[in-house]
Amino acid sequence: MSALFDFRSFVCVLLLTICTCTYIKLKAPSLFSQRTGFRGVFWKFARVGERLSLWVSLALIGMAVSIVFF
Repeated sequence: MSALFDFRSFVCVLLLTICTCTYIKLKAPSLFSQRTGFRGVFWKFARVGERLSLWVSLALIGMAVSIVFF
């Protein structure tokens, strides 16, 4: 089943995308200099990861617990 049709997998992919974009923006900020278009979506994911890092980390912990125990 595709990750886009299963809500749990979709949330997992979304959280991992946010974390990956935030990490790449910290290591190579020039890749996310464009804020519009297709690359602008990844800039927004990185911005969410920077601004809401506490909530993203709590969501990742919750996702890890649900994958391991459920």
